[in-house]
Amino acid sequence: MKILQVNKFFDYRGGPEFYIPALMEKLKARGHEVHIFSTKSEGNRPSLDSQYFVTRYAYDKREGLAKDAKKAKNFLWNSEAARELARMIDEVKPDVVHLHNIYHHLSSSILKVIRQKQVPAVQTLHDYKLACPNYKMFTQGQVCERCKGGKYYQAIAHQCLFNGIAPNILGALEMGMTKVSQSYEKTISTFISPSRFLMDKMVEWGEPPGKFQYVPNPADENSVKALGNENGSYIFVGRLYPEKGVETIIRAAALLKDIKVQIIGSGPEKIRLETLARGLAPGCIEFLGFKTGKDLENIRVNAKAMLIPSVWYENAPLTVLEAMGMNLPVIASRIGGLPEMVEDGKTGFLAEPGQVESWVAAISKMERMYQGERIAMGKAAGEFVKKFNWNDHLDKLEKIYKSII
Repeated sequence: MKILQVNKFFDYRGGPEFYIPALMEKLKARGHEVHIFSTKSEGNRPSLDSQYFVTRYAYDKREGLAKDAKKAKNFLWNSEAARELARMIDEVKPDVVHLHNIYHHLSSSILKVIRQKQVPAVQTLHDYKLACPNYKMFTQGQVCERCKGGKYYQAIAHQCLFNGIAPNILGALEMGMTKVSQSYEKTISTFISPSRFLMDKMVEWGEPPGKFQYVPNPADENSVKALGNENGSYIFVGRLYPEKGVETIIRAAALLKDIKVQIIGSGPEKIRLETLARGLAPGCIEFLGFKTGKDLENIRVNAKAMLIPSVWYENAPLTVLEAMGMNLPVIASRIGGLPEMVEDGKTGFLAEPGQVESWVAAISKMERMYQGERIAMGKAAGEFVKKFNWNDHLDKLEKIYKSII
């Protein structure tokens, strides 16, 4: 098969941008011809398809009236993306298009192209954009479902996407356009959901249940295993955004005092969190910045457990699977798709999102365990994650591709 993957980014950013290149390589290893359509960036991975990539705009900053007006237009309808995707489809002639995150940077303009070219399409839902204007169902520090039932004006009232009224009007308008036109629903034959929670939430919000298939994210097998280090640190790996709940573990560490926490990642919350950590838990919290590859693997090897303190509806984070694949126990928030991945008391512990006392209790349970008990818990996590292997994942995707061609 000729398979065209489409994602707004092709550089190192969030989970989708690590998953998609791995997916492409593994599909190629199975004999498929695989291509990518994305936006231009100096940080992009090398690709022979880059000739088709389109301009990436910075929607998080103002750049003057003329350029901002152009960005607003592209936010709603990206003519360049539509034109270049049409050219790519004509020249590459894919059998199937596999969409990922396309909103804002590529826009729903490319959906019209896919329909016009009559190419079968599937989409993996890495977040909640199919229903929610800001794609997180999280705003003003808490879970939010105010837009349910098409009440997208709530995104303006609560400034869910950006600071300022005008950009949020744009976001609400874009969401309303896609829902009135049903552009996603008319284009996509199958929505692939990595968690049952996300799938159920989309159906609850009015999406057609027959279009969804649950396909869990895959985990790479890793022969390197965590050591169950008695003196190891608890680690957080992820973007430093409010919805990730890092403040909760800083406050928990301040109460526990004798634990060490390493924060791996970067983001707009970094300075605030560093200041908070210095004030509440001096010497307990270490910020290591962004890490990947062997550097990150070495940190996991020596860690005591992984912490996922999210306060939003997490979908199915790859960081959890990667940690468990190295026999590292996980303490996670009881929210979103996380309880599907972490079995309380067996592969780790669950704590209530944003509740410091609950996190203190969960970490204290891990602290009271003997080293052998913690190693056994890590091995149980490793066994659990074997169900999320690439072979099964690729089998399911190929079956979906073939069913719609």
